[in-house]
Amino acid sequence: EVRDVHPTHYGRICPIETPEGPNIGLISSLSCFARINDYGFIESPYKKVIEGIVIDQVKILNPGDTSYKVGDILTRDEMTAANEGVSKNQKTAEFEPYCDYLSAWEEDKYTIAQANVELDPTGRIVPDLANARQAGNFVLKSRGEIEYMDVNPKQLVSVAASLIPFLENDDANRALMGSNMQRQAVPLLRADSPCVGTGMEYVTARDSGAVVLCRRSGIVDSVDSERIIVRVEGAVHEGQMSREVGADIYPLTKFKRSNQNTCINQKPIVKQGDRVVKTQVLADGPCTDQGELALGRNVLVAFMPWRGCNFEDAILVSEKMVKEDYYTSIHIEEFEIEARDTKLGPEEITRDIPNIADSFLRNLDESGVIRIGATVKPGDILVGKVTPKGETQLTPEEKLLRAIFGEKAGDVKDASLYCPPGIEGTVVDCKIFSRKGQEKDERSRRIEESQIASLQRNLSDEIRILTDERAKRLGKLLDGKEVLVDLHDEKTNRKLLAKGAILDRAGIEGLRSRDLKRVRLNNRDPRINEQIDEIEEMTSRQIAVLEKITHEKTEKLKKGDELPPGVIKLVKVYIAMKRKLSVGDKMAGRHGNKGVISRILPEEDMPYLPDGTPVEIVLNPLGVPSRMNVGQILETHLGWAAKALGVKFATPVFDGATEKGIKEMLTKADLPTSGKTRLCDGMTGQEFEQPVTVGYIYMLKLSHLVDDKIHARSIGPYSLITQQPLGGKAQFGGQRFGEMEVWALEAYGAAYILQELLTAKSDDVYGRAKIYEAIVKGEAAIEPGVPESFNVLIRELQSLCLDVELMKKFRETPEDTALAAD
Repeated sequence: EVRDVHPTHYGRICPIETPEGPNIGLISSLSCFARINDYGFIESPYKKVIEGIVIDQVKILNPGDTSYKVGDILTRDEMTAANEGVSKNQKTAEFEPYCDYLSAWEEDKYTIAQANVELDPTGRIVPDLANARQAGNFVLKSRGEIEYMDVNPKQLVSVAASLIPFLENDDANRALMGSNMQRQAVPLLRADSPCVGTGMEYVTARDSGAVVLCRRSGIVDSVDSERIIVRVEGAVHEGQMSREVGADIYPLTKFKRSNQNTCINQKPIVKQGDRVVKTQVLADGPCTDQGELALGRNVLVAFMPWRGCNFEDAILVSEKMVKEDYYTSIHIEEFEIEARDTKLGPEEITRDIPNIADSFLRNLDESGVIRIGATVKPGDILVGKVTPKGETQLTPEEKLLRAIFGEKAGDVKDASLYCPPGIEGTVVDCKIFSRKGQEKDERSRRIEESQIASLQRNLSDEIRILTDERAKRLGKLLDGKEVLVDLHDEKTNRKLLAKGAILDRAGIEGLRSRDLKRVRLNNRDPRINEQIDEIEEMTSRQIAVLEKITHEKTEKLKKGDELPPGVIKLVKVYIAMKRKLSVGDKMAGRHGNKGVISRILPEEDMPYLPDGTPVEIVLNPLGVPSRMNVGQILETHLGWAAKALGVKFATPVFDGATEKGIKEMLTKADLPTSGKTRLCDGMTGQEFEQPVTVGYIYMLKLSHLVDDKIHARSIGPYSLITQQPLGGKAQFGGQRFGEMEVWALEAYGAAYILQELLTAKSDDVYGRAKIYEAIVKGEAAIEPGVPESFNVLIRELQSLCLDVELMKKFRETPEDTALAAD
């Protein structure tokens, strides 16, 4: 009951986006346009309808010189009339569109029409009878009975579901998978926004926080890969300096690790000199393209079986997608090691590691931390660390002697951080955290210096823009004025300006404000001195604030870090890897059409179009009818037309392209209206028997990558109690050979394999050692011992006061029998 969709969910909770599995229906998402009121209830917006006419309401934000107050609600016609009635010198009112928000039980009292009901230009409902909702039931109501109307067809679903084109043509179960899988998409090396979208892509990217938005309007002063500087120009009024003046610096995130080990990287999309407005996108983040959400790539698809390689949702892809890095992504792994203060003495991060050859230390710097840019593979040392060894705790006297005469090399053991199996890449960043009061090593000092230099660079840029602005304002005040009397320096009596000189910007910039006030000008305005003072004071005040902020940040950097008790130093190393598309990776479309790559086929072997273009991906047509997600086929058709016409289509949820509209677009693009064409086999060159559905579909690579899942073990860690190998990739464990697998081997009569699996490969400590010895000596003998689990059983029985002993029985020979008879 609790999990079911309820009529009150309409416009408040999305009926589609919810997890599969045990939490289905318990975890939900807010619908588009819904909001939570002061009492914690969800409200949905509706437009007011009076006598069959939709009322366009507005809310006043700033009344200006009109007769209204802030927060007043009136119709748009009334607002327009009020603004037109204001004289030229007076200020008009500012307003925003307004809707009535209703909670679930408020909605029950009204008759509410759907958002896509047909309206004439005056806002009047066209049909005499319209589909409406009343007390949770769908009914047909006459035009005059309707009191409210939905604001948009997509207010029913959440943001994730509203990103699925042709959602209305998909079965709800598959739409649920589609909306959930978009969250698992991996940010690709080069994002590509969908050819067929829903119009929500820009809004989603903008509100996600992944892109950099402009805070204040202005002109782009400079752009590089790490920061964007926008020169903010406030309104000028009689030479006065606006408080808006200054510089906004937008630092960009470069190759940072996300919680899913993917890469967060921001790229500027504006150029120097561009005029930008508030809330404009300045830089793309991961998974965005020109400010639009771009989770995957548009690929040329054919729906056809291909030699069994796309059986059961398997996906056949072209080698072109690997070569041209269509789905290549960067993944960043974080490894950390801490040096602690142990009972035997402090651990140390160092390059001086006992019994390690210099060739293994070649990439470590003098502090024992790997250098940035080094290429690492499994088994390489990332951070050198030694830890004191010894069973005895040192007395204070011994500690003192050690401190005076230094430690012996044999007193420490290697506890370095090694690169784990399956990780091969480039070191992109190192972070070193030291306890407050500890002396920093060379590497830490270098990192700190670079951070302080970055802060100083930002400060100097902000001061430069402020002083430029000061000069510009003073220039507007004094430029072109004639000097009446010579101006001399008060201290040195050096002539600064000659009589009759005409002031220009260069001359003004060379003078201090106190000298500017003493200049006697032709037709000088008595208020000029006040204005010069105001401009100077504003500039110096803003510069003082910036310097104070920078000083505080610098002091914070120099202080040291808060570390857990007992930790002296913490080092984090970040390794970046490029992951190309490979067999076993999971891919999916936006309609819940997921699959695993079964084969990467050479480009020349892929089926090709009549003009010779090979397709990039081949999906199984049998994956469509039973799943009832026909949206992917419509997307394919419209995507083909979009690519051919060189445009992008937005087909909003419940209000998108129709079959007729798609056919018209295909005709316009000079493509077959069936969306099918004859393909040829790339291997034989022969034409396939039937026409094949071809087009462009938007496919995502999901973060279920085969490189993260593949795992193999020869020897590794064992459990202390049972002496059996550990389980799982994280522990470098083995595969479980359970009860049912034992039955399978028993059924085959594979006695020796079974014996080996249950003893030497599991928990027979003696047998393990013997097999290793035999392999080293080149022998092939196996001597199974007693499994450790048997000893555990005996100990458990002993704990129940049952004394179980093992007796060794000798096989009797005929001689033994004869001796016994005698």
